[in-house]
Amino acid sequence: MQRRLWAYLQLMRPANLVTAVADILLGYAASGAGAALVEQEVGWGTLGWLIVSTVCLYGGGVVLNDYFDAELDRTERPERPIPRGDATETGAQLLGGGLLLAGIVTAGQVSLLSAGLAMLICVLVVLYDAWGKHQSWFGPLNMGLCRGVNLLLGMSAIPAMLYERWYLALIPIVYIAAITMISRGEVHGENQPALRGGLALYGLVVLSILTLAFTEDSLYTVLFFVVLFGYLIFPPLLRALRDAAPQNIGKAVKAGVISLIVLDAALATVFAGWQYGLMVLILLPLSMGLGRLFAVT
Repeated sequence: MQRRLWAYLQLMRPANLVTAVADILLGYAASGAGAALVEQEVGWGTLGWLIVSTVCLYGGGVVLNDYFDAELDRTERPERPIPRGDATETGAQLLGGGLLLAGIVTAGQVSLLSAGLAMLICVLVVLYDAWGKHQSWFGPLNMGLCRGVNLLLGMSAIPAMLYERWYLALIPIVYIAAITMISRGEVHGENQPALRGGLALYGLVVLSILTLAFTEDSLYTVLFFVVLFGYLIFPPLLRALRDAAPQNIGKAVKAGVISLIVLDAALATVFAGWQYGLMVLILLPLSMGLGRLFAVT
C-alpha cells in the first residue's frame, strides 16, 4: 500500500507543484493584493483557496499526462510508475480527474471568474495531454497557455486588475513554450533547432522582465532576481547545445521548470516589492529539494 501511495505521489510531480504556487503568488502580486498582504492589510483566505486550486489543477494535469502516455512510456520511460506497475492507468485517470474537479471547486470559493479560469485550465491541460503535446508548434503554445491562465487565476483575486494587466500572461506563455521546445530532445537527444529556439525565447523573456521593471521604475530592485534567473537557466541550456545528449537536455529542462519560481519572484517584485519577491523565492529551495526526490519531467 505504501509503495502504491508513493507511486501516485510521484505521478503528481511535487517539485513542479511548487512552481504552480509561484504563478499564483505572482498573479496575486500583479492584482495589487500582494503589497497589501506584505503590509498585513489583507488576510490569506483568498490566496489560500487559489493556492489549493492550482496545486489540484497542476497535479491533475501531470497525472493525466502519464495516463495518456502510458503505452509510449512502456517503451521510452519504463521507470515511470505506470509502466513499472506501481500505479494503474485506471487509478491515474481517477486521481487526475478528481484533482481537476477539486481545482475548479476550490477556485469557485473565490469567485465565478476564478472558477471559470480553473475550468479553462482544465480544458487546456486535457487538450495538451491528449493531443497538443504531439503537435510541433501548437504543443509549446498549448503548454504555455496553461501557465499563462494559471497566472491569471492568481490575478482573479482582484478582477479589475486582471483586465488591466492580462498581458503579463504572455511572459510565462513564452517561457513555458521555450521549455517545451527544449524538452523535445529529452528522450532521443540531438534536437538542435529546438534548443536554439528555446535559447532565443529565453532571451526574449529576460528582455521582457527588464523592460517591465524599467517602465515600473523598479529596475534596480529586480536585478538580483534577473541575474539569478539567468545563472540558473542559461548554463544548462548552453551545455545541451554543445552536447545534445538526452541527459544534458533533461538537465536543461529541469533547470527551466524549477527556475520558473525565480521568474515569478522577479515579476512579483515589480508589483509588490522585494520583500514579496523574496517570499516567492523561498519556494525555490523547496522545489529543488523535492526535485531530488521526485522526477520533474
